[in-house]
Amino acid sequence: MCHWRDILDRTNLLPRPKSGILSQPRGVRINHHEGFKAVVRRKNTSPTWNDVKTALQDFDRAGLRGLVQDLYTLSKDNQAFLNARLGLGHDHLRPFKSAISRWISPDLMKGQSISVSKAKKAIADYKKAIGREDGMAELSIFYCEEAVGFLESCSMDDEKYSAALIRMFGRSLEIATSFPPAERSTYLDRLNKLRSRGKNVSWVVEEEFNSLWFDAVDEEQIA
Repeated sequence: MCHWRDILDRTNLLPRPKSGILSQPRGVRINHHEGFKAVVRRKNTSPTWNDVKTALQDFDRAGLRGLVQDLYTLSKDNQAFLNARLGLGHDHLRPFKSAISRWISPDLMKGQSISVSKAKKAIADYKKAIGREDGMAELSIFYCEEAVGFLESCSMDDEKYSAALIRMFGRSLEIATSFPPAERSTYLDRLNKLRSRGKNVSWVVEEEFNSLWFDAVDEEQIA
């Protein structure tokens, strides 16, 4: 007598494969399209990078070029990333600076909003794209300059905004002091000017800037 329980997998109501026959992983469905296979997971399972790599294996050169083109035209962030990664254009930092300025020093008269996370994301995107130390130093110091200028102009009292500024100032010092003496002077000069402007923002920012500065920079570096 044949018993259904012997051949039925109760978890997905599909017949169990016979011994020695391989089946696709549970939770995965493979759809065949023109030129490639799409690996589709169940709705309750998020795709992973391994899924993407599997799907890309069946793309030909033209298909990959088309995919990259679609990604490039999808957003300005993607364009900035690819231009920086591929060494295209004369100023790789410009789009990242524009994003920082837009989100950390918005035009309040135009109703633009503030987003510390999006401003920091611009720096993170640059780091992923190319991550040159001089570029990281420039972007982190630029973030501080834009934020201090914004606070000086509008006298905004926001603890989270100020805390993010203080952390970025500390990060900028870490990067700047990691350079050889001949290269660090320009960065330290800009950071020292920012330190002196801290008093225009708040006593908390002033004290934290001073503390971070004197912990990171000695008299020889100042000179």
